Amino acid sequence: MKRQRGPWIILACWLLLLPFSLPRVALSDEVQYYAYLRSIYFDRDLDFRNEYDYFAAQGRRFGDEAVANALLREDAVNPNPTTGLLRNVAPVGAAILWAPGFILADLGVLGANLFGAAIPRDGYGQPYIVGVCAMTLLYTLLGLLITHRLARRYTGDLAATVATLTIFLASPLVFYSYIAMPWSHAPGFFLFALFLLIWMRDWGRAHERGWGRWLLLGLIAGLMVITREQLGLLLIIPALEALGRYASLLRVKQWRELGRQFGQHLGFLLTLGLGLLPQLLAYQILNGRPLPSSTVAGKLDWTSPNWLNTLIDPGRGAFVWSPVLALGLIGLIWLARRDLRLALLLLAGLLAQCYINGAFGTTWHLRGAFGFRRLIECTPIFVLGLAALLEWLRPRLGWWPIVLVALLLVYWNLGLIAQWTLIRPAVRRELIWDGMLYYQFVEVPGQLVGRIWTLLFDRCRLMTNQTC
Repeated sequence: MKRQRGPWIILACWLLLLPFSLPRVALSDEVQYYAYLRSIYFDRDLDFRNEYDYFAAQGRRFGDEAVANALLREDAVNPNPTTGLLRNVAPVGAAILWAPGFILADLGVLGANLFGAAIPRDGYGQPYIVGVCAMTLLYTLLGLLITHRLARRYTGDLAATVATLTIFLASPLVFYSYIAMPWSHAPGFFLFALFLLIWMRDWGRAHERGWGRWLLLGLIAGLMVITREQLGLLLIIPALEALGRYASLLRVKQWRELGRQFGQHLGFLLTLGLGLLPQLLAYQILNGRPLPSSTVAGKLDWTSPNWLNTLIDPGRGAFVWSPVLALGLIGLIWLARRDLRLALLLLAGLLAQCYINGAFGTTWHLRGAFGFRRLIECTPIFVLGLAALLEWLRPRLGWWPIVLVALLLVYWNLGLIAQWTLIRPAVRRELIWDGMLYYQFVEVPGQLVGRIWTLLFDRCRLMTNQTC
């Protein structure tokens, strides 16, 4: 078998970006994700008062009241639970996935203190933050390697590698891996990629998928849902597969096989429910009921009036911020030539994510975020589509034009990151097309060259809230 270089190239790219990483917890969403881990590990409770106070004080050192306003101030739109605890609308899954890094950091602090280091063992210090952020990076790497492997089922190594790296570097995934690190997107991306990997091992042979695999898929699905609740809609992919399987068995009246499949699916649902238990328990403690905060549910308009805007809105649409995602969607046409059923199921999963994102009546646009971050977990879908498209284009165009376009897409994304973080912060609200090309191709390279030392060795000074 010909040796694959793709995984090594992906690893090299991941390593080369490490010097630009920015491990810190500063934004209100980050604080909510992190508070679960710190509070359970050190305080053995879900009373987040001390965590919120600490990070709010850190922000105030630099005149930033964002955390205090978001988490310590109660109003009609953002009420606290009736239990008397402070609200936390973040799911708990990311904290569970970060726990190994946090625990290793704590063991490192204990060990260092034995030799007189005197590092505060409080869960707030830089060792703990770095431990959590390192786990985010690890999940990104694992997700990329799994996604590359999925694409290799349908394309050559080079097409799978170029597609994986282009989607990674030309979409918000790279930002939420190296800059806004303690978010749930990288863990969610990894979990969905892992789910697809295990599910697709028996793709086309669903009757051979045994009990053990269904139970494992249920646990991963549960963890996926409690990492980002909206990812539950990605389970439409195996659900539609199951419905098709039932229809086939009913036509030929294979009752015994039908019963076996039904039992396996019940087992899947059982382990899915077990995976949901940590979140349900957290809801019960925080809200006094095993349900999410009414603050979250109140944002939803189930007619999803903005589902298409999530893709094509001129200021906030995913395809406008990250044109490479549009190519990935188009590429599902070429994937369909190889595997029509899989392409349709992946499209259904993607459309389900667009639906739920468009249902967030007041926050569908994600103003303040970099790009349309709520589609990051769909990265494997986009990579599979783009890889299929590149495999078709390669004999017609050759690799150099393809690589050139890929580099242009990556540069577009990196230029937007530079504008968002350093040069033109107004784009945090929405893309500003007036002067966009001038900023992307003149201001960005000019200013970055002048700040290269700061970017490498003093990045925190460039942030509004310098809590690094």
